[in-house]
Amino acid sequence: MTEFYRIKRLPPYVFEQVNRSKAAARARGADIVDLGMGNPDLPTPRHVIEKLVETVGKPRTDRYSASRGIPGLRRAQAAYYRRRFGVTLDPETQVVATLGSKEGFANMAQAITAPGDVILVPNPSYPIHAFGFLMAGGVIRSVPAEPTPAFFPALERAVQHSIPKPIAVVVCYPSNPTAYVASLDFYRDLVAFAKKHELIILSDLAYAEVYFDDRDPPPSVLQVDGAMDVTVEFTSMSKTFSMAGWRIGFAVGNERLIAALARVKSYLDYGAYTPIQVAATAALNGPDDCVREMRDIYRRRRDALVESFGRAGWTVPVPTASMFAWAPIPEQFRDLGSLEFAKLLVDQASVAVAPGVGFGEYGDGYVRIAVVENEQRIRQAARNIRRFFEQDAARRHNGGPAAPRD
Repeated sequence: MTEFYRIKRLPPYVFEQVNRSKAAARARGADIVDLGMGNPDLPTPRHVIEKLVETVGKPRTDRYSASRGIPGLRRAQAAYYRRRFGVTLDPETQVVATLGSKEGFANMAQAITAPGDVILVPNPSYPIHAFGFLMAGGVIRSVPAEPTPAFFPALERAVQHSIPKPIAVVVCYPSNPTAYVASLDFYRDLVAFAKKHELIILSDLAYAEVYFDDRDPPPSVLQVDGAMDVTVEFTSMSKTFSMAGWRIGFAVGNERLIAALARVKSYLDYGAYTPIQVAATAALNGPDDCVREMRDIYRRRRDALVESFGRAGWTVPVPTASMFAWAPIPEQFRDLGSLEFAKLLVDQASVAVAPGVGFGEYGDGYVRIAVVENEQRIRQAARNIRRFFEQDAARRHNGGPAAPRD
């Protein structure tokens, strides 16, 4: 049978190989400390769950909902942007509720991409940033992921050497997977560059509230004067309120782009279940002590990760935001590449991490470690890794083979 065109454009899903290793290890009775998937383990705030329960079963709530999001939810998101970033949004024309930021990105790609259109995407980056456009028939050109002054000469070269001229640039800060954070000055330069080259900015701000320096919270690109002319920004309830499985996010920004997304969505879905939208409204309008508690928990876990992995012999850079650490593969295993190293950690240390190559070829020297287990389990992972490193070093010292490789 002929392979389908869009399926053929997608590479093998490398995370599935690690998942198979995890399943095999668990079948052997291994207790896997799973730091691979960015799947929040914290409970959804009680007042959000109570609002969901209160709304379920009320008249009309089981009917089709609104694809753009119910009006109260869109107003709540606009109010959040006003409080948090000082950005004014019209909830009628500049806000659309999505089924998570991932769906929003994929449908925006469908809305704006013609076959062969070039999109500038950071490498490494969250997979949907590239693959949403590949599925829509676009072409990806990689640009650096780190928001430094060196970003713009690379962006300039990418624009000059792309035929046809790129239509959009994707950014994601705080970044998944690298945990990089952009400054407002970086965003000012980005908006100026986008306007000069007639580019759309697509900003993924899903980790806006997962930061560890209370004096310097991550900004939104929409805080820059004129950014609204060229920008759509995606946010999510998944990490801020531990609502990943609820599938609620937002796209906000330029009216024309938001209208294009809304039109595509109107053909594809009727929106999230109404009680979920009502509960999400309660989350955005409610107290923020649960958000501060979430940050404190992730900060403590981050500190436990960096400290315990360091004592185990694996230096992990300290992330200032996100729920991830972006860790270079230890020198003695670097020749393996990230996928084989991740599988080796599962087999030999009962620890799961995400291979960096799954986020782009420039991520292959790294793994992403998610702080989605409690501090005790993170320290257990560090002890397992230390034992594995010591056994591997002893084998090498005695002239035997290193740790088993597939």
